[in-house]
Amino acid sequence: MARSVGNNKTSPLFGWLARWKGMAGGPARPVLCAAMMIVLFFGGWYSVWRHVRSRVLSSPQYLVTADSVQITPPPEWIRADIRADALRNASLEGRISALDDDVLPRIAAAFSLHPWVEKVRRLSKRAPARIVAELEYRRPVLMVDTPAGLLPVDARGILLPAEDFSPVERAGYPRLVGVSSVPLAVPGEPWGDAQVVGAAEIAVALDAVWQDLRLSHIMPWPNSGGPSPSQEPIYVLVDAEGATIVWGYAPGANVPGEPSSAEKVARLRQLLTASRRAESPRTLLDLRAP
Repeated sequence: MARSVGNNKTSPLFGWLARWKGMAGGPARPVLCAAMMIVLFFGGWYSVWRHVRSRVLSSPQYLVTADSVQITPPPEWIRADIRADALRNASLEGRISALDDDVLPRIAAAFSLHPWVEKVRRLSKRAPARIVAELEYRRPVLMVDTPAGLLPVDARGILLPAEDFSPVERAGYPRLVGVSSVPLAVPGEPWGDAQVVGAAEIAVALDAVWQDLRLSHIMPWPNSGGPSPSQEPIYVLVDAEGATIVWGYAPGANVPGEPSSAEKVARLRQLLTASRRAESPRTLLDLRAP
């Protein structure tokens, strides 16, 4: 006689139910009850969150504003409002919630596009809706003389916002003259000229002595690149008395046989001091020769 499927005591479903009934009535009952309570709690919480999520995220107390973002204090040469500029330029001011899953990447991208920000080191959230951003800033080292006026760059030749500098402040930096190029980019991007990059490296090397040695400006070697065996430009310095000092290659050129920047600065001190004390000051000095 055929066996009824519905009365099959050995079916997998019946066996599973039998084991569950045995566990529920045995020592494991408290554990199973606790597990069920947890599942029910989180299931209910998720159901409620789905209904109120949009209203919570759009609540004014969670919207990100410039006041709710804390950044590394900018150095004295930065006049811009980094927080407000970054959020406004990225169209995030008051339009993104601190509870959004992607809030930190979007704010990091906004800060990384600011011309004064060299690097976004870290972002973190603080309750209830505060965001802390650790930023590294660019430092101006050189002013490039152009038909549009003096334009600032950092140590890597990155163009910086010129409007943040007064005429007096611009005059306090080393100045590059004799460059015919104009910036190919907006502030925050490379100038696009190897001569500007090399001059910026020299300005960094002379930062501590520029004012003391009364230097006037930096310029590429005027004779169409000068006696350069490589494609790297050669530079000269001019002091306040009009003396010309051959610096040579920029520090980043790595040309064999070229003295280091520290050696050149030491020679510069000695030569200028001796020349200015002499009855007939020399008008041409060369830092490449001992």
